[in-house]
Amino acid sequence: MNSKKNTKEKVIVVMPAYNAEKTLEKTYRDIPKNTVSEVIVVDDESHDATVAVARKLRIPVFVHKKNLGYGGNQKTCYEEALNRNGDIIVMIHPDYQYDATLTSHLIKPILEGRFDIMLGSRIRTRKEALTGGMPLYKYISNRFLTVLENIFLGLNLSEYHTGFRAFDRNVLKNLPLKNFSNDFVFDQEILISAHAAGFRIGEIPVPVRYFPEASSINFFRSSIYGLMIMKLLFLYILYTVGIRSKIFSTFRYEKD
Repeated sequence: MNSKKNTKEKVIVVMPAYNAEKTLEKTYRDIPKNTVSEVIVVDDESHDATVAVARKLRIPVFVHKKNLGYGGNQKTCYEEALNRNGDIIVMIHPDYQYDATLTSHLIKPILEGRFDIMLGSRIRTRKEALTGGMPLYKYISNRFLTVLENIFLGLNLSEYHTGFRAFDRNVLKNLPLKNFSNDFVFDQEILISAHAAGFRIGEIPVPVRYFPEASSINFFRSSIYGLMIMKLLFLYILYTVGIRSKIFSTFRYEKD
């Protein structure tokens, strides 16, 4: 297992933004500034005042000239964070759905060298998720896909679909991010590819908020997303028997 990391490592929060003018500032204000070195926003051609809000808050903002999609937005986020020499990169959706005040708890296991990726899980109990406002169809699909992924990957995570996650820089440097989708399935490609490469994934429970301004894909897009995950798991099984795919790294990460 890796030794404990230097607590002075640079922590960068990235926020992939799309039409987040109503929630960006609230999300930003909750980020613990004594924990985080820097915050950056990547705007994916929003049609509202997201960029203006970010600039008013003096947050470095990178603007896509055309919409690249959710995965494409994250690619820019991670590229910019690595360019700024981030040691731990935290992705937080700027829709105020996740409790950003817990950032220090999310990154602690990475700082301690126990995990390479940490997820902020929305699913601690069924009651908590549903009373918190998670739509029933989303809860059911989340549970189904999570059980499926746990079976195929041999893990025991409570969810894979959170928009609050942290990475050691080695994960982002070594995975073939450019080969991943620009769509929502990017979130799963990065986790499954990381697992295939030997990176360790952990999680902590994080309370969430559901309200009209919180981003959420609709039922149709959720169904397409689920089918794409099943295809991804099939590619993972092929990878484990030696049939390569462009979304899986050609190396295996060796832990100290």
